[in-house]
Amino acid sequence: MLHRIIFMICVLVHQPQFFSLGGVITPKPIIENGTYINPELGKYHARLRTISQSCRDIKEKFGATTDGIYYLTTSNGVMYQAFCDMTTAGGGWTLVASVHENNINGKCTAGDRWSSEQGSDQKRHDGDRTWVNTATFGTTEGATSDDYKNPGYYDITGEDVAVWHVPNDVQLQNWANTAILRYHTETKFLNQNGGSLFHLFKKYPVRSGAGECKADSGPSIPVVYDTGDKDSTTNLYGATVKDQFEPGFVSFRVFNEKKTVMALCSGIKPTGCHTEHFCIGGVGDPDQCGDFADLQAVPGGSSSKEITEAAVLIFYR
Repeated sequence: MLHRIIFMICVLVHQPQFFSLGGVITPKPIIENGTYINPELGKYHARLRTISQSCRDIKEKFGATTDGIYYLTTSNGVMYQAFCDMTTAGGGWTLVASVHENNINGKCTAGDRWSSEQGSDQKRHDGDRTWVNTATFGTTEGATSDDYKNPGYYDITGEDVAVWHVPNDVQLQNWANTAILRYHTETKFLNQNGGSLFHLFKKYPVRSGAGECKADSGPSIPVVYDTGDKDSTTNLYGATVKDQFEPGFVSFRVFNEKKTVMALCSGIKPTGCHTEHFCIGGVGDPDQCGDFADLQAVPGGSSSKEITEAAVLIFYR
């Protein structure tokens, strides 16, 4: 029996044919005169030739200059697709996550993956622990229509982050030119925090009741604007909270006066204790629990319709 198996392997290796139940199948050529017969297959193969662990690797090793979807692989060999920004501030930015609010009035309800989908349970101070686990969800192209997290969030080792606020449901090819706010860091702060937000939030846990406002905040990092500026950032929020923060930063793990925890304050550094009105990823008080915590789109209130109806895209480099 063994010699028959060996014989069949030899035949398959040395003959450009495949066997099926219906007989012998001879594969058709995919290239003629140096050109792919199916242009889409050519694009696919071109992407496969640049497989790396991050968009920065692809930029540096292969000189890629086009924004779009590329194939990446984890250190364990899992292949996945990710959007690469190859142009902003030198390029090489990998989209690893997006935070999207599907129901601004919901409080830790279905779809609040970055806080809790199981309500505000006082016995679950960490919520769903999405910031520090390896669960993945969503799709690259759907990152402005739903929450998104790919393996790069925990697997890539980066130095800086970039954040884009893109209106809900905008298609991928229009993300950059429709974003209401885009910025990046240049301090290489991730080097001191494990190389990713996955490790940063292990150092600064997103856990309600685990700290006090101001006294137990995580790092606040100055940013460089790619779209917008400090004034436009401030104007995204209502008059009632403009004295509660300083624009021009991205901040991590903050508490409010009720000890409700917020994971991310995009474009700002809190100076007051009403962080539920301008930070995201809230776990704790039932009225402040949810991906967009208490960012209510009301005239003159805590935040604008622009900011509450835009997904927050997070990149590493």
